[in-house]
Amino acid sequence: MNAKTIANGILRAVAIIVGVVLLGWFFYKIQSVLAYLAIAAVLALLGRPIVMFLRERLKFPNTLAVVVTMIFMISIFLGILALFIPLIVEQSRNLSLLDIEALKGNLNTLYLQTLDYFGASTGSFSNLWNESHIEENVLNDLDLGFIPNFLNSFVNALSNFSIGLFSVLFISFFFLKDSKLMQNGILTFVPDNKESNLVKSIDKINNLLSRYFAGILLQLFILFVIYTIALLIVGVENAIVIAFLCALFNIIPYIGPIIGGVTMITLTMTSFLDADFSTVILPKAMYVLIGLTIGQLIDNFFSQPFIFSKSVKSHPLEIFLIIIIAGLLFGIVGMVVAVPGYTAIKVILKEFLADYSFVKKLTKNL
Repeated sequence: MNAKTIANGILRAVAIIVGVVLLGWFFYKIQSVLAYLAIAAVLALLGRPIVMFLRERLKFPNTLAVVVTMIFMISIFLGILALFIPLIVEQSRNLSLLDIEALKGNLNTLYLQTLDYFGASTGSFSNLWNESHIEENVLNDLDLGFIPNFLNSFVNALSNFSIGLFSVLFISFFFLKDSKLMQNGILTFVPDNKESNLVKSIDKINNLLSRYFAGILLQLFILFVIYTIALLIVGVENAIVIAFLCALFNIIPYIGPIIGGVTMITLTMTSFLDADFSTVILPKAMYVLIGLTIGQLIDNFFSQPFIFSKSVKSHPLEIFLIIIIAGLLFGIVGMVVAVPGYTAIKVILKEFLADYSFVKKLTKNL
Protein backbone atom coordinates (compact mmCIF):
# COMPACT_ATOMS: atom_id res chain seq x y z
CA MET A 1 0.00 0.00 0.00
CA ASN A 2 1.67 3.22 -1.15
CA ALA A 3 1.27 6.77 0.17
CA LYS A 4 -1.14 7.74 -2.60
CA THR A 5 -3.58 4.96 -1.68
CA ILE A 6 -3.42 5.91 2.00
CA ALA A 7 -3.99 9.58 1.16
CA ASN A 8 -6.98 8.71 -1.04
CA GLY A 9 -8.45 6.59 1.74
CA ILE A 10 -8.04 9.39 4.27
CA LEU A 11 -9.57 11.93 1.90
CA ARG A 12 -12.48 9.58 1.19
CA ALA A 13 -13.09 9.07 4.93
CA VAL A 14 -12.93 12.81 5.57
CA ALA A 15 -15.35 13.44 2.69
CA ILE A 16 -17.79 10.88 4.09
CA ILE A 17 -17.64 12.42 7.56
CA VAL A 18 -18.13 15.92 6.16
CA GLY A 19 -21.04 14.68 4.05
CA VAL A 20 -22.70 13.03 7.04
CA VAL A 21 -22.27 16.17 9.13
CA LEU A 22 -23.68 18.38 6.38
CA LEU A 23 -26.59 16.00 5.89
CA GLY A 24 -27.31 16.04 9.62
CA TRP A 25 -27.12 19.84 9.67
CA PHE A 26 -29.48 20.00 6.69
CA PHE A 27 -32.01 17.73 8.36
CA TYR A 28 -31.74 19.81 11.54
CA LYS A 29 -32.51 22.98 9.63
CA ILE A 30 -35.55 21.48 7.91
CA GLN A 31 -36.84 19.61 10.95
CA SER A 32 -40.17 21.45 10.76
CA VAL A 33 -40.63 20.30 7.17
CA LEU A 34 -39.80 16.72 8.19
CA ALA A 35 -42.38 17.00 10.96
CA TYR A 36 -44.99 18.22 8.45
CA LEU A 37 -44.19 15.28 6.19
CA ALA A 38 -44.48 12.80 9.08
CA ILE A 39 -47.82 14.20 10.27
CA ALA A 40 -49.15 14.31 6.72
CA ALA A 41 -48.10 10.68 6.22
CA VAL A 42 -50.01 9.67 9.36
CA LEU A 43 -53.11 11.56 8.22
CA ALA A 44 -52.82 9.90 4.82
CA LEU A 45 -52.69 6.48 6.50
CA LEU A 46 -55.79 7.31 8.54
CA GLY A 47 -57.67 8.79 5.59
CA ARG A 48 -56.71 6.11 3.09
CA PRO A 49 -59.52 3.67 4.11
CA ILE A 50 -62.07 6.46 3.61
CA VAL A 51 -60.69 7.26 0.16
CA MET A 52 -60.74 3.58 -0.80
CA PHE A 53 -64.33 3.23 0.42
CA LEU A 54 -65.48 6.25 -1.60
CA ARG A 55 -63.64 5.07 -4.71
CA GLU A 56 -64.53 1.39 -4.63
CA ARG A 57 -67.97 1.33 -3.02
CA LEU A 58 -69.47 4.68 -4.02
CA LYS A 59 -67.53 4.97 -7.31
CA PHE A 60 -66.21 8.46 -6.60
CA PRO A 61 -63.46 9.80 -8.86
CA ASN A 62 -60.09 9.76 -7.12
CA THR A 63 -59.78 13.53 -6.74
CA LEU A 64 -63.35 13.92 -5.48
CA ALA A 65 -62.84 11.09 -2.99
CA VAL A 66 -59.72 12.81 -1.65
CA VAL A 67 -61.48 16.17 -1.41
CA VAL A 68 -64.42 14.65 0.47
CA THR A 69 -62.04 12.84 2.80
CA MET A 70 -60.08 16.03 3.50
CA ILE A 71 -63.29 17.97 4.19
CA PHE A 72 -64.41 15.20 6.54
CA MET A 73 -61.10 15.22 8.44
CA ILE A 74 -61.01 19.03 8.63
CA SER A 75 -64.61 19.06 9.91
CA ILE A 76 -63.68 16.62 12.65
CA PHE A 77 -60.69 18.75 13.61
CA LEU A 78 -62.72 21.97 13.69
CA GLY A 79 -65.48 20.24 15.65
CA ILE A 80 -62.99 19.06 18.25
CA LEU A 81 -61.45 22.53 18.40
CA ALA A 82 -64.88 24.10 18.89
CA LEU A 83 -65.56 21.77 21.80
CA PHE A 84 -62.71 23.34 23.75
CA ILE A 85 -64.11 26.88 23.58
CA PRO A 86 -66.72 26.33 26.35
CA LEU A 87 -64.07 24.63 28.48
CA ILE A 88 -61.66 27.54 28.11
CA VAL A 89 -64.39 30.07 28.86
CA GLU A 90 -65.63 28.13 31.89
CA GLN A 91 -62.19 27.57 33.36
CA SER A 92 -61.26 31.18 32.71
CA ARG A 93 -64.28 32.22 34.72
CA ASN A 94 -63.58 29.72 37.49
CA LEU A 95 -59.93 30.69 37.82
CA SER A 96 -60.59 34.40 37.22
CA LEU A 97 -57.76 34.56 34.75
CA LEU A 98 -58.60 38.13 33.90
CA ASP A 99 -58.43 39.18 37.57
CA ILE A 100 -55.04 38.44 39.08
CA GLU A 101 -56.10 39.35 42.63
CA ALA A 102 -59.17 37.12 42.42
CA LEU A 103 -57.02 34.27 41.13
CA LYS A 104 -54.67 34.70 44.10
CA GLY A 105 -57.61 34.69 46.47
CA ASN A 106 -59.11 31.54 44.98
CA LEU A 107 -55.82 29.67 45.03
CA ASN A 108 -55.10 30.81 48.58
CA THR A 109 -58.56 29.72 49.71
CA LEU A 110 -58.11 26.28 48.15
CA TYR A 111 -54.67 26.04 49.76
CA LEU A 112 -55.98 26.94 53.21
CA GLN A 113 -58.88 24.52 52.89
CA THR A 114 -56.44 21.75 52.02
CA LEU A 115 -54.27 22.54 55.03
CA ASP A 116 -57.27 22.74 57.32
CA TYR A 117 -58.70 19.44 56.12
CA PHE A 118 -55.46 17.52 56.57
CA GLY A 119 -54.78 19.20 59.92
CA ALA A 120 -51.61 20.94 58.81
CA SER A 121 -52.32 24.06 60.88
CA THR A 122 -53.25 22.17 64.09
CA GLY A 123 -52.56 18.86 65.71
CA SER A 124 -49.59 16.66 65.07
CA PHE A 125 -48.48 18.54 61.94
CA SER A 126 -48.46 22.03 63.47
CA ASN A 127 -44.84 21.91 64.57
CA LEU A 128 -43.70 20.75 61.15
CA TRP A 129 -45.51 23.56 59.40
CA ASN A 130 -44.32 26.13 61.92
CA GLU A 131 -40.74 25.02 61.45
CA SER A 132 -41.18 25.35 57.70
CA HIS A 133 -42.45 28.95 58.19
CA ILE A 134 -45.44 28.39 55.90
CA GLU A 135 -47.96 31.15 56.47
CA GLU A 136 -51.59 31.35 55.54
CA ASN A 137 -50.98 34.02 52.95
CA VAL A 138 -48.28 31.95 51.23
CA LEU A 139 -49.73 32.74 47.83
CA ASN A 140 -50.04 36.48 48.36
CA ASP A 141 -46.52 37.05 47.11
CA LEU A 142 -47.02 34.84 44.09
CA ASP A 143 -46.22 36.77 40.92
CA LEU A 144 -48.85 35.93 38.34
CA GLY A 145 -47.66 38.49 35.85
CA PHE A 146 -46.55 35.62 33.65
CA ILE A 147 -50.13 35.21 32.41
CA PRO A 148 -50.04 38.12 29.90
CA ASN A 149 -46.66 36.89 28.65
CA PHE A 150 -48.10 33.42 28.33
CA LEU A 151 -51.02 34.76 26.29
CA ASN A 152 -48.62 36.58 23.94
CA SER A 153 -46.60 33.40 23.51
CA PHE A 154 -49.83 31.53 22.86
CA VAL A 155 -50.75 33.95 20.06
CA ASN A 156 -47.34 33.46 18.44
CA ALA A 157 -47.65 29.71 18.77
CA LEU A 158 -51.12 29.88 17.22
CA SER A 159 -49.67 31.75 14.24
CA ASN A 160 -46.99 29.12 13.73
CA PHE A 161 -49.61 26.43 14.18
CA SER A 162 -51.72 27.94 11.39
CA ILE A 163 -48.77 27.80 9.00
CA GLY A 164 -48.03 24.22 10.01
CA LEU A 165 -51.69 23.22 9.66
CA PHE A 166 -51.89 24.59 6.12
CA SER A 167 -48.65 22.81 5.18
CA VAL A 168 -49.83 19.50 6.62
CA LEU A 169 -53.19 19.69 4.86
CA PHE A 170 -51.54 20.60 1.55
CA ILE A 171 -49.09 17.70 1.76
CA SER A 172 -51.78 15.29 2.99
CA PHE A 173 -53.94 16.07 -0.02
CA PHE A 174 -51.28 14.93 -2.48
CA PHE A 175 -50.34 11.92 -0.35
CA LEU A 176 -53.98 10.83 -0.47
CA LYS A 177 -54.37 11.68 -4.12
CA ASP A 178 -51.30 9.71 -5.14
CA SER A 179 -50.51 6.96 -2.64
CA LYS A 180 -47.26 6.21 -4.50
CA LEU A 181 -45.97 9.78 -4.32
CA MET A 182 -43.71 9.29 -1.31
CA GLN A 183 -42.75 5.83 -2.46
CA ASN A 184 -41.63 7.10 -5.86
CA GLY A 185 -39.65 9.87 -4.20
CA ILE A 186 -37.80 7.36 -2.04
CA LEU A 187 -37.17 5.01 -4.96
CA THR A 188 -35.17 7.68 -6.75
CA PHE A 189 -32.41 7.18 -4.15
CA VAL A 190 -32.49 3.37 -4.23
CA PRO A 191 -30.55 1.14 -6.65
CA ASP A 192 -32.67 -0.64 -9.26
CA ASN A 193 -31.91 -4.11 -7.89
CA LYS A 194 -33.30 -3.10 -4.48
CA GLU A 195 -36.49 -1.40 -5.63
CA SER A 196 -38.69 -4.50 -5.29
CA ASN A 197 -37.54 -5.05 -1.70
CA LEU A 198 -38.26 -1.44 -0.83
CA VAL A 199 -41.73 -1.57 -2.40
CA LYS A 200 -42.55 -4.66 -0.32
CA SER A 201 -41.24 -2.89 2.79
CA ILE A 202 -43.33 0.21 2.18
CA ASP A 203 -46.50 -1.82 1.59
CA LYS A 204 -45.88 -3.83 4.75
CA ILE A 205 -45.18 -0.70 6.78
CA ASN A 206 -48.35 0.96 5.49
CA ASN A 207 -50.46 -2.04 6.49
CA LEU A 208 -48.91 -2.36 9.96
CA LEU A 209 -49.03 1.35 10.75
CA SER A 210 -52.60 1.68 9.49
CA ARG A 211 -53.64 -1.00 11.96
CA TYR A 212 -51.50 0.58 14.68
CA PHE A 213 -53.06 4.03 14.34
CA ALA A 214 -56.52 2.49 14.14
CA GLY A 215 -55.70 0.67 17.39
CA ILE A 216 -54.56 3.93 18.97
CA LEU A 217 -57.88 5.53 18.05
CA LEU A 218 -59.70 2.59 19.66
CA GLN A 219 -57.54 2.97 22.78
CA LEU A 220 -58.31 6.68 23.05
CA PHE A 221 -62.02 6.06 22.48
CA ILE A 222 -62.19 3.51 25.33
CA LEU A 223 -60.45 5.92 27.70
CA PHE A 224 -62.65 8.78 26.51
CA VAL A 225 -65.81 6.81 27.35
CA ILE A 226 -64.55 5.82 30.81
CA TYR A 227 -63.38 9.34 31.64
CA THR A 228 -66.63 10.86 30.40
CA ILE A 229 -68.71 8.53 32.58
CA ALA A 230 -66.58 9.35 35.64
CA LEU A 231 -66.84 13.11 35.10
CA LEU A 232 -70.59 12.99 34.39
CA ILE A 233 -71.18 11.03 37.60
CA VAL A 234 -69.27 13.68 39.55
CA GLY A 235 -71.14 16.47 37.77
CA VAL A 236 -68.24 18.34 36.18
CA GLU A 237 -69.20 20.85 33.53
CA ASN A 238 -67.81 20.25 30.02
CA ALA A 239 -67.15 16.64 30.99
CA ILE A 240 -66.93 15.47 27.37
CA VAL A 241 -64.29 18.03 26.45
CA ILE A 242 -62.19 17.37 29.55
CA ALA A 243 -62.42 13.62 29.00
CA PHE A 244 -61.34 13.99 25.38
CA LEU A 245 -58.40 16.21 26.30
CA CYS A 246 -57.17 13.88 29.04
CA ALA A 247 -57.62 10.79 26.86
CA LEU A 248 -55.63 12.50 24.12
CA PHE A 249 -52.64 12.79 26.46
CA ASN A 250 -52.35 8.99 26.36
CA ILE A 251 -50.74 9.31 22.93
CA ILE A 252 -47.57 9.99 24.94
CA PRO A 253 -46.59 6.61 26.43
CA TYR A 254 -46.25 6.33 30.22
CA ILE A 255 -45.94 10.09 30.84
CA GLY A 256 -49.17 11.01 29.04
CA PRO A 257 -51.52 9.19 31.46
CA ILE A 258 -49.91 11.02 34.40
CA ILE A 259 -50.31 14.40 32.70
CA GLY A 260 -53.90 13.56 31.75
CA GLY A 261 -54.73 12.38 35.26
CA VAL A 262 -53.32 15.49 36.93
CA THR A 263 -55.14 17.68 34.40
CA MET A 264 -58.47 15.94 34.97
CA ILE A 265 -58.26 16.13 38.75
CA THR A 266 -57.13 19.77 38.62
CA LEU A 267 -59.98 20.78 36.29
CA THR A 268 -62.42 18.90 38.50
CA MET A 269 -61.26 20.73 41.62
CA THR A 270 -61.23 24.15 39.95
CA SER A 271 -64.80 23.57 38.75
CA PHE A 272 -65.96 23.60 42.40
CA LEU A 273 -63.76 26.33 43.90
CA ASP A 274 -66.72 28.00 45.57
CA ALA A 275 -67.73 24.77 47.39
CA ASP A 276 -66.50 23.30 50.66
CA PHE A 277 -63.25 21.40 50.32
CA SER A 278 -63.89 18.49 52.69
CA THR A 279 -67.49 17.73 51.69
CA VAL A 280 -67.46 18.56 47.96
CA ILE A 281 -64.08 19.14 46.33
CA LEU A 282 -62.12 16.26 47.87
CA PRO A 283 -64.82 13.57 47.42
CA LYS A 284 -65.38 14.54 43.79
CA ALA A 285 -61.63 14.46 43.15
CA MET A 286 -61.46 10.98 44.70
CA TYR A 287 -64.29 9.72 42.49
CA VAL A 288 -62.48 11.06 39.42
CA LEU A 289 -59.30 9.35 40.62
CA ILE A 290 -61.18 6.05 40.83
CA GLY A 291 -62.40 6.54 37.25
CA LEU A 292 -58.84 7.30 36.14
CA THR A 293 -57.57 4.15 37.82
CA ILE A 294 -60.21 1.98 36.16
CA GLY A 295 -59.43 3.49 32.77
CA GLN A 296 -55.70 2.93 33.14
CA LEU A 297 -56.14 -0.66 34.33
CA ILE A 298 -58.26 -1.45 31.27
CA ASP A 299 -55.79 0.36 29.05
CA ASN A 300 -52.69 -1.36 30.47
CA PHE A 301 -54.07 -4.89 30.63
CA PHE A 302 -56.34 -4.92 27.58
CA SER A 303 -55.97 -2.09 25.09
CA GLN A 304 -52.20 -1.75 24.84
CA PRO A 305 -51.36 -5.50 24.71
CA PHE A 306 -54.02 -5.95 22.05
CA ILE A 307 -52.70 -3.05 19.95
CA PHE A 308 -49.06 -4.07 20.15
CA SER A 309 -49.64 -7.77 19.51
CA LYS A 310 -52.22 -7.40 16.74
CA SER A 311 -51.03 -4.29 14.93
CA VAL A 312 -47.23 -3.99 15.08
CA LYS A 313 -46.68 -7.62 16.11
CA SER A 314 -44.17 -6.84 18.83
CA HIS A 315 -43.96 -8.08 22.41
CA PRO A 316 -45.10 -5.55 25.06
CA LEU A 317 -41.73 -5.79 26.85
CA GLU A 318 -39.97 -5.15 23.57
CA ILE A 319 -42.14 -2.07 23.02
CA PHE A 320 -41.54 -0.88 26.58
CA LEU A 321 -37.76 -0.95 26.16
CA ILE A 322 -37.92 0.81 22.79
CA ILE A 323 -40.13 3.59 24.16
CA ILE A 324 -37.86 4.13 27.17
CA ILE A 325 -34.74 4.26 25.01
CA ALA A 326 -36.36 6.63 22.52
CA GLY A 327 -37.53 8.85 25.37
CA LEU A 328 -34.03 9.06 26.84
CA LEU A 329 -32.55 9.92 23.45
CA PHE A 330 -35.18 12.21 21.92
CA GLY A 331 -37.57 13.18 24.72
CA ILE A 332 -41.35 13.13 24.45
CA VAL A 333 -41.30 13.27 20.64
CA GLY A 334 -39.14 10.16 20.61
CA MET A 335 -41.61 8.33 22.86
CA VAL A 336 -44.49 9.18 20.53
CA VAL A 337 -42.76 8.02 17.33
CA ALA A 338 -40.89 5.11 18.93
CA VAL A 339 -43.37 2.37 18.03
CA PRO A 340 -44.05 3.43 14.41
CA GLY A 341 -40.34 4.04 13.80
CA TYR A 342 -39.32 0.73 15.36
CA THR A 343 -41.93 -1.11 13.29
CA ALA A 344 -40.64 0.47 10.07
CA ILE A 345 -37.06 -0.46 10.95
CA LYS A 346 -38.03 -4.07 11.63
CA VAL A 347 -39.81 -4.37 8.29
CA ILE A 348 -36.85 -2.88 6.40
CA LEU A 349 -34.41 -5.19 8.19
CA LYS A 350 -36.51 -8.22 7.25
CA GLU A 351 -36.55 -7.28 3.59
CA PHE A 352 -32.89 -6.32 3.22
CA LEU A 353 -31.05 -8.33 5.91
CA ALA A 354 -33.18 -11.43 6.26
CA ASP A 355 -30.17 -13.74 6.07
CA TYR A 356 -28.80 -12.69 9.45
CA SER A 357 -29.86 -14.84 12.40
CA PHE A 358 -30.40 -11.81 14.65
CA VAL A 359 -32.78 -10.25 12.12
CA LYS A 360 -34.64 -13.57 11.72
CA LYS A 361 -35.26 -13.76 15.48
CA LEU A 362 -36.22 -10.09 15.73
CA THR A 363 -38.68 -10.19 12.83
CA LYS A 364 -40.04 -13.72 13.14
CA ASN A 365 -43.58 -12.48 13.87
CA LEU A 366 -43.76 -10.10 10.90
